[in-house]
Amino acid sequence: MNRSIKRPNLVYLFADQLRYQACGFAGDSWAQTPNMDLLASQGVNFTNATSNTPVCSAYRASLFTGKYQSSHGMVINELRLSPDHKCFGHILTANGYRTAYIGKWHLWANELGNHRAIRNGFVPPGPYRLGFDDYWAGYNFNHNSYDSYYFEETATPIPYNGYEADIQTNLAIDYIRQSAKNSTPFAMFLSWGPPHDPWGLDNTPDEYWKMFEGVDIHPNPNFSSQPDPYSDNWAKITPDYLNDLQNSMRGYYAQTTNIDWNLGRVMDCLEQVGLAENTILVFTSDHGEMFGSQGRRAKNIFYNEACHVPFLLRHTKKTLSKHKTNVNFSTVDIMPTLLSMMDLPIPSTVEGSDVSSFAIQGSGVGPIATFMQGMGATAAWTDGTEWRGVKDNEFTFAVYRKNRQEFLFNNEDDPYQLKNLAENPDYTNKAQLYRTLLGDWMNVQEDGFEACSWYRNQWTKDRNIIRGAKGGCHNLEQLNEIILTHFSNIDCVLP
Repeated sequence: MNRSIKRPNLVYLFADQLRYQACGFAGDSWAQTPNMDLLASQGVNFTNATSNTPVCSAYRASLFTGKYQSSHGMVINELRLSPDHKCFGHILTANGYRTAYIGKWHLWANELGNHRAIRNGFVPPGPYRLGFDDYWAGYNFNHNSYDSYYFEETATPIPYNGYEADIQTNLAIDYIRQSAKNSTPFAMFLSWGPPHDPWGLDNTPDEYWKMFEGVDIHPNPNFSSQPDPYSDNWAKITPDYLNDLQNSMRGYYAQTTNIDWNLGRVMDCLEQVGLAENTILVFTSDHGEMFGSQGRRAKNIFYNEACHVPFLLRHTKKTLSKHKTNVNFSTVDIMPTLLSMMDLPIPSTVEGSDVSSFAIQGSGVGPIATFMQGMGATAAWTDGTEWRGVKDNEFTFAVYRKNRQEFLFNNEDDPYQLKNLAENPDYTNKAQLYRTLLGDWMNVQEDGFEACSWYRNQWTKDRNIIRGAKGGCHNLEQLNEIILTHFSNIDCVLP
């Protein structure tokens, strides 16, 4: 690398549970997202961006390792990711970047629930921060946006004293302003909590709530009041959920508009301090939200509402503007693509692809398809809803483990995935093509399509990954020493 060339900074901003369909640039008539729309016009819009496993922890693990869920081991939420991977932050730090992480982490806690316990919220300095060593203002998990806190270098919680996303953005702006005075390049990741539920007025800024109060927002045409038979308890819609659905959607759009405002604040800051031109700016989301589509709520499913996410990328010096690409692009491709754009080495352990040429030149050789994994119920070890899928810019193919029920959707002709073509004789060859593609990929990944509880029994101990994942097993002695050092003399539960 020629060190005389000023290396680009990276500002990576991601919302939680924001689906592609809910963005103004994607054509949503209810969305009020002028800054997202502006960024889409200034840079590259990856219109086929997909979350390989549309759930919080698995997305984050894939983002930072470039690996699929069956390789990094985060097969379920509330597991603890091993630092024994070559992670994004490690590569950045090793190559002279200052690294910062602000917001939700969701890769530390190994206890289901009890999120307010300090032992679950505070990620100690050291290996479990995965290379984010310069500045840390994070917490593991919290979605009470007016009763929130973060941690820096000690286990003392620091209250946000305001709406969480606004204060997080303040911290990010402060970091950018400080970095503008430093010649060392930086990489900052900001993980906002909204528009993750809860969506009530008590969790949404009043000024944004009023923007959507009384607006007749309704679910997608694939909405069903009949629960999907493949739903686990977490995804199942209930009468109470249906009764509050319109208000929930209003809150969702209100929170999304707040995130858009905060995105605009970061964009303005980069301009003001003179860093916009040499900063790679990304806006995206970890996964989407079903809102009753296909008779489901939440995420963790192969339908577009859950897995199709926004991904906007701008680097004024290199990327095209006002450009859309439908290259097959997913979570595992983010790390190698960005490292390539920063002229940094891509670890051999990365399983995704570098598609930077589609942002820089508008073309190239991309992945043949996007592969998706659903390991089952993500809150508890419950069997029966495991699935696998493959998706490209034309079709989605998926299969459930339980009874090998298959689904095939033509996403171009049927964007709401209302017609299952898997048993349509006109699509026999197409279904076989994707079936073979998925099977071959699973063989390469050594994905045995196991039941959810198999991973509990074979891979984990006390929700720490101890075997099975490629290059992702804990040193339990080291982990215990870290826990004793940082948690032995603290009040374990926040007031």
